[in-house]
Amino acid sequence: MSRPTKEPRRILAPNPSALTGPGTNSFLIGTHEVAVIDPGPDDPGHLARIVEAAQGRISHIFVTHAHRDHSAGAAGLSRLTGAPVLAFGDALSGRSPVMQKLAAQGLVGGGEGLDMDFAPDRLLRDGDCVETSEWALTALHTPGHCGGHLSFLWQDSLFCGDVVMGWSTTIISPPDGDLVDYFRSLDRMVQMAPRRLLPAHGDPVEAPSHRIAELAAHRRERSAQILAALRERPDDATGLAGRIYDVGPELLGAAARNVLAHLIALSTLGAVTALDEIGAEARFAAL
Repeated sequence: MSRPTKEPRRILAPNPSALTGPGTNSFLIGTHEVAVIDPGPDDPGHLARIVEAAQGRISHIFVTHAHRDHSAGAAGLSRLTGAPVLAFGDALSGRSPVMQKLAAQGLVGGGEGLDMDFAPDRLLRDGDCVETSEWALTALHTPGHCGGHLSFLWQDSLFCGDVVMGWSTTIISPPDGDLVDYFRSLDRMVQMAPRRLLPAHGDPVEAPSHRIAELAAHRRERSAQILAALRERPDDATGLAGRIYDVGPELLGAAARNVLAHLIALSTLGAVTALDEIGAEARFAAL
């Protein structure tokens, strides 16, 4: 099967923020049967630009995960084009057993907005391949940032959603995110050795192994900082974030969710213990 190697087109959504950087990247591949990866927010102007760039030839809509800045535009784009929406599942799909248990106990997410209305037309599982005469995309389950997160392998490039970004680290907010899963996804990407990563926010990552190593080292350093702070005195996620992060008040909530992800992982490993039922306000102590 002959497939063109033309570069994907990138349509930037007008949703810049501290968490999305310049905005969400909506990628288009193909010419006659166009695949859209991450239609972005439910913004009529953005969706119109996607349809125009594809010349109305959209055949598939892929979504990396059900956060509103990625998935909210999927239903509208599907109505405009008739193309089906493909994803791992709804906003709660793919959570690890640990996170399912914590969610059942009342732990809720924070930081980024889950798209609770998201309902894909077709479910994809790890290794599923969707192909046309022009392109082939292989779905890879890469949880961590979100339980149902998919990345999509295209030729020697990986559309990696929010797992790896060049401009920033990604938020991991339990129970939607799981730090243990995140490390597994980073390891898998290293083993795959793609030539480049195409994140949903920011520019392409042209040296994937180097960037992934940076992100893994950053997470390990953060865990060490949390352990050191807990050896001084017990604290909750918000208190720890204020002690170890150098961010403004607008990002402190997201920082606290990241700290909570580390605390849950460290608790699972037996390095810390929860002094209260695990939740956003639970205090932890080093062992």
